[in-house]
Amino acid sequence: MAEICCEVSDGSCGTGSRAARRRRMDLRRLRTDDDGVKRRRLEVCDNAVDSYGGPAECETRVILNGREEMHPILLTTPVLTWTTTTSSSLGHDRDMLPKFGIASVCGRRRDMEDAVAIQPSFCHESTTGLHYFGVYDGHGCSHVATKCRERLHEVVKEEFLLKEDEDKEEAEAEESDDDRWKGVMERSFNRMDKEVVACNENVMDNMTVNCRCELQTPECDAVGSTAVVAVVSPHKIVVANCGDSRAVLCRNGRAIPLSTDHKPDRPDELDRIQAAGGRVIYWEGARVLGVLAMSRAIGDNYLKPYVSCEPEVSITERREEDECLILASDGLWDVVSNETACGVARMCLRGMAAAAAAEEESRERSDKACNDASMLLTKLALARRSADNVSVVVIDLRKPPT
Repeated sequence: MAEICCEVSDGSCGTGSRAARRRRMDLRRLRTDDDGVKRRRLEVCDNAVDSYGGPAECETRVILNGREEMHPILLTTPVLTWTTTTSSSLGHDRDMLPKFGIASVCGRRRDMEDAVAIQPSFCHESTTGLHYFGVYDGHGCSHVATKCRERLHEVVKEEFLLKEDEDKEEAEAEESDDDRWKGVMERSFNRMDKEVVACNENVMDNMTVNCRCELQTPECDAVGSTAVVAVVSPHKIVVANCGDSRAVLCRNGRAIPLSTDHKPDRPDELDRIQAAGGRVIYWEGARVLGVLAMSRAIGDNYLKPYVSCEPEVSITERREEDECLILASDGLWDVVSNETACGVARMCLRGMAAAAAAEEESRERSDKACNDASMLLTKLALARRSADNVSVVVIDLRKPPT
């Protein structure tokens, strides 16, 4: 069992942080780009602010088997983009929403290609209380993940309402609710994939700010994104996954994966790729045609049909002992196990619940607990040398206090 403590450095640490200060000085040195223009290697050191309200220069103390180690977190990242969100910051009725927290950090990557979508009560026309959460991990560029963040929940809503109307008209009693959700998600992901391909053909008109494709439009077919989506209702959790982002449910202290990563060397995925005429080549891991390290994604038009946009869908009945749901990109899961992630989130949720003294305080602290859990998980991933963007969403599934 690892004891994890987070400490925020404000530049006034004692002698124990000399090495960290030395690293800060190294990161602020000037370097020369290819065009001969000098700029600071890490301008964000002076500007970034984390959820604690101080400079985003943190260290994590990890104690393993009685040995204490200090791990610099944000200071070692060449580019940092850190965002946090809670349910109370969205302006919705807090009593009607699940509590959640988000942390998204660029990490050691040059560009931020992850995107996160939170749409509480995204389907107002439905009376079932549906809440949408999505994590998208882009590759090649960020515009496919950004497009998914902006559109996929709308597509899911359209397909859900369309199917609901058809069911009322045709009274298809023989089709289960699970089958209906599976069809909704499959059609939604397929539509999203087609929209992304069409967008790539006109990326100059659809790109977001700082999109690298502005200077390399011939490469737009090589852009894609994973997508792990959860629709949470009072009775069910519907998860659709395409790629190697992941959803994990913490139930009574146990980690229950609600999605399975789509890796090219997964036996069924390998058979599918080979049946379509493709190959899996091992180049720093299994890759489709030696290029893509996942076997399913939205976009990546140049690798079709070997890379599929069809999601795998799981429907899980909610129980009293459900504690939280974690959605995250592979920047977390590459270095943190399902069990460890659930343990960290559970520790934050249970700690805040024990500290709550009144109903209103409990609501606020529940939000803060989810936010702290997501922040701590991203810091843990960076402490363990994750080389990717890290995006984490933690959703509190516990019943609110009465």
